[in-house]
Amino acid sequence: MLINIAWVAMGGFFGAISRFGISNWIKAKYPSTFPFATLFVNLLGSFLLGLIFGANLETTWKLLLGTGFMGAFTTFSTFKLENIQLFKKRKSKAASLYLAISYTCGILLAFLGILIGGL
Repeated sequence: MLINIAWVAMGGFFGAISRFGISNWIKAKYPSTFPFATLFVNLLGSFLLGLIFGANLETTWKLLLGTGFMGAFTTFSTFKLENIQLFKKRKSKAASLYLAISYTCGILLAFLGILIGGL
């Protein structure tokens, strides 16, 4: 049990660092009031998590990469906060677009990852 916690923690460490780096790079390269960085990270994470689970990896790899890395890499809480901020700024079209793209494309990309991972 303790080793499983270590796998999740190690994956989480690297997932959080990766999200931080990628998000900051996107924000610097493409400054915008639209949350492109979180959108990109979450969509990429949806695909990769689907790929990980579609590949039917051993439990250790699922804990390290799926639960740990992808759990820390993607961010549901930031996604929700950014939506609230868009609505508060009266950018309801942008918020609605963000919600629609995140949910629709996220599910489709996860499904695509599962299909590719199962090949």
